[in-house]
Amino acid sequence: MSTPSAHLVTEDAAIVALAGSLRRVAVLGIRTEGQSDQPGYYVPKYLFEAGVEVVPVPVYYPETTTILGQPVVRDLAKVGPVDAVIVFRRGADVPAHVEALLALQPRCVWMQQGITHAESARKLAEAGIDVVQDRCVMTEHRRAQEAA
Repeated sequence: MSTPSAHLVTEDAAIVALAGSLRRVAVLGIRTEGQSDQPGYYVPKYLFEAGVEVVPVPVYYPETTTILGQPVVRDLAKVGPVDAVIVFRRGADVPAHVEALLALQPRCVWMQQGITHAESARKLAEAGIDVVQDRCVMTEHRRAQEAA
């Protein structure tokens, strides 16, 4: 059995490999087309255009029913199997989602660049979920594509 620290992914090569392996992701805190200049929109758009299936899970925008042409899911419990949940929430907001993330059991929880929460990361890692913090999934996915 691996140790929890083994699931705290910090090594560049492992992060790039993880980003390159993504096929279906949920994006927690995704923004709408109206915020197309924000990473919470253009990063998932990049992944979608790169062939990754994106399940939008916005926290706000209650009137929005689709993002990137995909139906919005309001509850992580209804997302279905995913390789990763990409988090676009402030670090202080992450703990509110830990129980839902643990129940979903994605292979990875990826906290976008600028987002960290040590205690949440520890809990997820203890449950065997890989955790990436403070890294841009778009940048790392591009690196994986260039290396392929």
